[in-house]
This record gives sequence, C-alpha cells and structure tokens, in this order.
Amino acid sequence: MSDFQLTDLEKIIAERAAAKDGDSWTVRLLARGTKKVAEKFGEEAVETIVAAVAKDKSDLRDEAADTLYHLLVLLHSRGVKLDDVMEELSKRTAQSGVAEKEARAKSKKKAD
Repeated sequence: MSDFQLTDLEKIIAERAAAKDGDSWTVRLLARGTKKVAEKFGEEAVETIVAAVAKDKSDLRDEAADTLYHLLVLLHSRGVKLDDVMEELSKRTAQSGVAEKEARAKSKKKAD
C-alpha cells in the first residue's frame, strides 16, 4: 500500500500552479482556463469508464489516476479544497445513500 495520499497530490498541484513553471502540465492546463480543465477532466472520466467496461484492470488503474489528478486540478482552478469535498462526503456517510439523495432532491425542488 502506498503512503501517497490525495492530499499530497493536491499540494503538488498547488505548488506547481504557484511556481508557474512552463514545463508543468498543471500550469499549462490551468493557463487554458477552467472550461478546458473541466473538459480534460470529462475526457479522462470517459476514458476511465471505457477501461472499466473493457475489464482491463491496468488501464482502469491508469485512467482512474488520470481522472483523480484532473479532478484535483479542476477543484484547484475553482478554489475548492479537497478537505471541503471530504467534509461533504463525511456528512453524507451519516445517512444511507438513498436517504441522502432523496434529501438533496427535495432541497433542490424547494430551491427551484
């Protein structure tokens, strides 16, 4: 088991973004704007789905890593911290997934 955590990756992304090193994929991607970052995240998510459906474990592992990286870059581009996402997930685990989804749907209907 690796000691590497998503928080480590989040820190690396923030450091590279701040350094503005032209050789960094992170910097180049962020320079293109949030829309392009989001598109790249979507592309990687689709590639992850394709690998999962193809039942190729090594491709799925690799594409999942790409997807997680690009998700963290997307969060960074919008100023959302991984801790905030983890806190939200923690709240959601306090109830069943079905109850949580129903509560969100009711809340959304009230907002509309």
